Amino acid sequence: MKEFFAASATTAGVTVRANPSYLPERSLPERDHYVWTYHIRIENGRDAPVQLISRHWIITDGTGNVHEVRGAGVVGAQPVIAPGEAYDYVSACPLETPMGTMAGSFQMLDEKGQGFDVAIPLFLLTSPAAAGAAH
Repeated sequence: MKEFFAASATTAGVTVRANPSYLPERSLPERDHYVWTYHIRIENGRDAPVQLISRHWIITDGTGNVHEVRGAGVVGAQPVIAPGEAYDYVSACPLETPMGTMAGSFQMLDEKGQGFDVAIPLFLLTSPAAAGAAH
């Protein structure tokens, strides 16, 4: 079964897909603690390998507070992605509000060692508490 991804963006032949999931078993709404996992798939549609070097996340909570995260690789890896192949990983994001957004970019290297940025599409983090507040 093919997984549904909530958001996708393609930059310079590299597609990034994102799918968040709320984790009620890790969240404590009564303490303003909400946790999501997110599945990221990076697909190399180019004719040569690319390597993910670093990440830059822009995380915005439900009150508009912005938190930026920069770091080497993803989940401890700096994967080389062959042409026509994909790299998947799952990570988590806690917030103090029942909703928010994530977006950003991956810094990549092409086969010649030239750097380029690939957009991570904006995706929504929503919880049942946020859905209830909207009605």
